[in-house]
Amino acid sequence: MSLLETINSPADLKKIAKEDLHKLAQELRDFLVSNVAKTGGHLAPNLGVVELTLALHYIFSTPEDKIVWDVGHQAYVHKIITGRRQDFHTLRQYQGVCGFPNRKESVHDAFGTGHSSTSISAALGMAVARDLQAEDYNVVAVIGDGALTGGMALEALNSAGDMARRLIVVLNDNEMSIAKNVGAMSEYLFRMRTAPTYSRIKRDVELILKGIPTIGDRLARTAERVKDSLKYLLVPGMLFEDLGFTYIGPVDGHNLENLLLVLEEAKKINGPVLVHAITCKGKGYKPAELNPDKFHGISPFCVQTGEKLLSANPAPTYTEVFSNTLLEIAQQDSKVVAITAAMPDGTGLRAFSKAFPTRFFDVGIAEQHAVTLAAGMAAQGLKPVVALYSTFAQRAYDQILHDICLQNLPVVIALDRAGLVGDDGATHHGVFDMSFLGHIPNMTIMAPKDEAELRAMLFTAFSLARPVAIRYPRGNGEGAQLELVPKQVPLGKAEILKTGEQLMLVAVGNVSYLALEAAKQLTDSGFSCGVVNVRYVKPFDQELFLQLIAQGKKLVVLEEGILAGGFGSNLLACLNKSQQITKHNFLQIGIDDKFVPHGSKELLYTSLNLDVASLVARVRKFIEDGA
Repeated sequence: MSLLETINSPADLKKIAKEDLHKLAQELRDFLVSNVAKTGGHLAPNLGVVELTLALHYIFSTPEDKIVWDVGHQAYVHKIITGRRQDFHTLRQYQGVCGFPNRKESVHDAFGTGHSSTSISAALGMAVARDLQAEDYNVVAVIGDGALTGGMALEALNSAGDMARRLIVVLNDNEMSIAKNVGAMSEYLFRMRTAPTYSRIKRDVELILKGIPTIGDRLARTAERVKDSLKYLLVPGMLFEDLGFTYIGPVDGHNLENLLLVLEEAKKINGPVLVHAITCKGKGYKPAELNPDKFHGISPFCVQTGEKLLSANPAPTYTEVFSNTLLEIAQQDSKVVAITAAMPDGTGLRAFSKAFPTRFFDVGIAEQHAVTLAAGMAAQGLKPVVALYSTFAQRAYDQILHDICLQNLPVVIALDRAGLVGDDGATHHGVFDMSFLGHIPNMTIMAPKDEAELRAMLFTAFSLARPVAIRYPRGNGEGAQLELVPKQVPLGKAEILKTGEQLMLVAVGNVSYLALEAAKQLTDSGFSCGVVNVRYVKPFDQELFLQLIAQGKKLVVLEEGILAGGFGSNLLACLNKSQQITKHNFLQIGIDDKFVPHGSKELLYTSLNLDVASLVARVRKFIEDGA
């Protein structure tokens, strides 16, 4: 029996001799690679924290002690040794193990995560609660150097240092977030890594002074200014100590012996502590070490070669079409610039960065800054596009509203991964963007039915000279023919894809294809059913929809988004003014008031009654009930 097979809880881990932890670390790496190769997932981040996770659970005792994982995509090892090893083959599968910490899944998951830069705030809140309730447990926040570029993390560091609560922050420094880190904080941490002598010399000075009989302690206190000067000579900035933290490091994040000693010492300090651990993303699996960005989040792959298993769909992805189209536009217009928040590969901007390096800006994990940076550029005549995942645009709501839309600035916001994203689950589904953007004045929202329409919409967006958001899904397109010179998409005009006498399915985005299939089945069974491709979520085609209602046609809105505040809700509000709407001629189909779990898109569609069979059955009942 392997060591790993004996561990079903952190208590089991503590029974293992320290000298055997190295063997366990290797078993964990083998287990991670073999499982993630089948399910897909965040491999490189987890390979990089194997020793760090073992050390944390060896020194601390969850669930009494609280470990908060920033983002949480690096918590697989934590899950495996806290009772979820036997179910780990269900990782990111429908009703299986979640890819991120989830309080509903385990008492060892102290805080649910999925977005960046939240851990220190949450951990500090737990420390405050502990102290106010006169309890006694340790609180540890594990945050990556990429997440430390997020403003919220810096705000929390500032607050934690001021409050001086007993709190441990472990900085997992692997020089990466998803892509290689950028910015001043990254440069600062690099200098910290390359100047490790300070902590050692500081300790040596204290020992020498205190070793002098009679006057040693007094000399040590007197020398405080000297040590501070030494600190600034040897380690540039010492930002963390200036913020009120006791800084320990840098330490080798793969040296278990040192990690155990350091964490044990950190427990004894009565105040905020920052442990700076240097790790290697992808450690122990050569393909992931060589390409950590590729293996940050990966679909199923071949263990021997590291190559992803090919998709059966030959169509390009929506991201690829966005990337290639933006390159064409930028070649024609030198004022076009592109901004990403640490996602040059995920958003398709890597090619742009190579073609136009002076017009490309990666601001790190800082969506708020990215949006207002774009606003400033637009105010001075540039034409910026900000490429974000839909779920991460939520982090910049205020900046979109006040800095872009209030000033009516021509910024294009490309919302990749809109709708259901599948295996990453509730923290990553892009189902709220229509609701939180749709009520903002001056905002234009486009939703292409396929990759050809995405291409046309991107060209159109730059011609409108106003705030525009284009929402498009994850994954491969529909196989639509891409026009060499795409036509403009008339502002606010929908498109009738199929005529129908009784009913029109009103589809938002790529669910138009689902609507077409449902309409075909309904027509074949005797119902005259058509399909409208909305194209513009805002401003939408009021004239067309009023006309359809006036003709006595029923409308069924289909959207892959939350119903509250979505397109259907806004259309209903408009049609209600015409006093022609009843429960018999208008129906909304989308996602009810709930968070959607992880799982394949196909299974999620079925569970939400958004698949073709469910849609057909529901529309038939709607027609028959209103007949």
